[in-house]
Amino acid sequence: MSDTFTKQDIATSSRTSGNAGGVLALAYGALSYAVFLVAFLYAIGFVGNFVVPKTIDSGTERPLSEALIVNVLLLGAFAFQHSIMARPGFKKLWTKIIPKSIERSTFVLLASFMLLLLYWQWRPILTPVWVVEHSVGQLLLQALYFLGWLIVFLGTFMINHFDLFGLRQVYLNLLNREYTELGFRTPGFYKFVRHPIMLGFLIAFWATPVMTFGHLLFAIATTGYILIALQLEERDLVNHFGEQYQEYRRKTSMLMPRMPKR
Repeated sequence: MSDTFTKQDIATSSRTSGNAGGVLALAYGALSYAVFLVAFLYAIGFVGNFVVPKTIDSGTERPLSEALIVNVLLLGAFAFQHSIMARPGFKKLWTKIIPKSIERSTFVLLASFMLLLLYWQWRPILTPVWVVEHSVGQLLLQALYFLGWLIVFLGTFMINHFDLFGLRQVYLNLLNREYTELGFRTPGFYKFVRHPIMLGFLIAFWATPVMTFGHLLFAIATTGYILIALQLEERDLVNHFGEQYQEYRRKTSMLMPRMPKR
């Protein structure tokens, strides 16, 4: 067995040693993933108003009209980039310009940059909408907030975290292996809700003991975007998986967890 393993090692080494493009793609994918991690972890502090230097409710208030215009433009820019680049038609055209192996990494990198821009340029609107003063209520909402982010994080691993964020693609490219789709699966949370990652985001965006008008604007805009984006994604999934996904839709709720129908 050790001899076979050695031969496989040598074969892999020979394939990758001359694959400079594959090494560059892997480095690009790793960089894109690192930027994503920064943007993702910063989001937890940004929305939750802790640790990070700039949060959704920190900074000097600007005139309301300026804050509304800038914040809506920031949210709209992220939604536009995220929606357009996620569509199969765009991917087909885009991969005529860039290698297929880095298509996902490029999507992740640009989406992360859009989030970082949003954090940087966000204008706080500090007028309170609700304030929960009871300590138990505050604790429950904070726990729910972190639960939302935990659902997001675990949900990505249940469907293959590294494929979702482009690392699997660049790794296979490094080995000169053809990318293969993971196929239709419903692991973990996906047995009870079709889009647990989006459910986690919704929980995190709304669970707060202090809801300012700026935070409310963010929560409403992102909720609206998620609901619209899910319709587009569902259409793509039906087109791709056909009756298999149609049956899954009939048995499993989109966002409200429930026991699957038989």
